[in-house]
Amino acid sequence: MSVLLKTRVTAVGPEVADLAEGGVVILFADGAPPELAEVSILHSVETPPSEETPPVGAPIRIGNVSATITGIGDYAWQKVKDIGHVVITFNGSDRVERPGEICASEIDTEELVSALTVGTTITIG
Repeated sequence: MSVLLKTRVTAVGPEVADLAEGGVVILFADGAPPELAEVSILHSVETPPSEETPPVGAPIRIGNVSATITGIGDYAWQKVKDIGHVVITFNGSDRVERPGEICASEIDTEELVSALTVGTTITIG
């Protein structure tokens, strides 16, 4: 499978670790409003999002942490393409709660928190 998105973390909001401990990561492209940046991982795209939506089963890597997409909301990939925004919930569910959400396999949240640093590469696909 080819890389469908590759991006690099440029900033980590002060509330990101608390969310990540609960298995939730919010990505926003650089330039997000300050109130959103507080809870977000800001990033700079290195390989632009593909036109095709990632399928269930596609890999997600955040640094050394790996997961697999288990569900994807109707508008999730369009939001990635339009504004660099997505919520990734590492709960293993095949049912998304919000149309802009990607669900992924459960991971070790301590490892996830450790991986969320400036310079970390995030890939989908």
